[in-house]
Amino acid sequence: MAQLAVSLGLLGLLFGCASPTPKPDSPDKMPSSLVEWSARELPGKQKTQYAFARRAGRDCVLAKAAQSVSLWRRPLKIAPEQVDALQFDWWIHQLEKRATVADADTDDAPARLLLGFDGDASKLSMRNRMQFELVETLTGEAPPFATLMYVWDASAAPETVIISSRSDRIRKIVVGSGEQGLGSWQRLRRDVRADFQKAFGEEPGTLTSMAMMTDGDNTGSRAEACYGSILLLDSMQRTLGGSLQL
Repeated sequence: MAQLAVSLGLLGLLFGCASPTPKPDSPDKMPSSLVEWSARELPGKQKTQYAFARRAGRDCVLAKAAQSVSLWRRPLKIAPEQVDALQFDWWIHQLEKRATVADADTDDAPARLLLGFDGDASKLSMRNRMQFELVETLTGEAPPFATLMYVWDASAAPETVIISSRSDRIRKIVVGSGEQGLGSWQRLRRDVRADFQKAFGEEPGTLTSMAMMTDGDNTGSRAEACYGSILLLDSMQRTLGGSLQL
């Protein structure tokens, strides 16, 4: 029974539907652009600390993990045809060399960006439907139909697609690897529709959530990263509502 509770708690975290805390970690310092974001903790786990900061002259959300895991997340409702591209900036200071999202036992990363999507629940397998129902019972919130995760990994090769061992409705794309580029700002640009098709083999549904995640709980390690602007862009390269502009 205890093992089941732990498994469901981990599933809830990865789906980004753990119980929210009432306020961000440093509400007095957060700019208005972050008002829709809130911390999402995992029961029984230490939480990663998220705070507004500056790195190399740029505003950002600083994430510090110390044997911890949690998300910082906001809800969205954007039709898939509206999103032409995703552009985001991050600055990674520290990572654990043993950590890799390719192994469930060492599944930690200094920086992750998660996108949650709606979809046709009738297409879910029986196993997935049971998982979803249990998570919703425990958290009061239905998980996303699909979660696409962009990850900086310590060792996995860039563009590797990894299906989560906890649920095949969570798939990860490695967008950076190793120590090269640590300590400096990096800008990434992704074709969300193409990435979703590559990871899931189907068309994406409505974009329902976006989250940051820095963790070190599985390896008992520390990780630190700063998340800058996260822009959802339309076909005219205009910034869509729900984007984070810092």
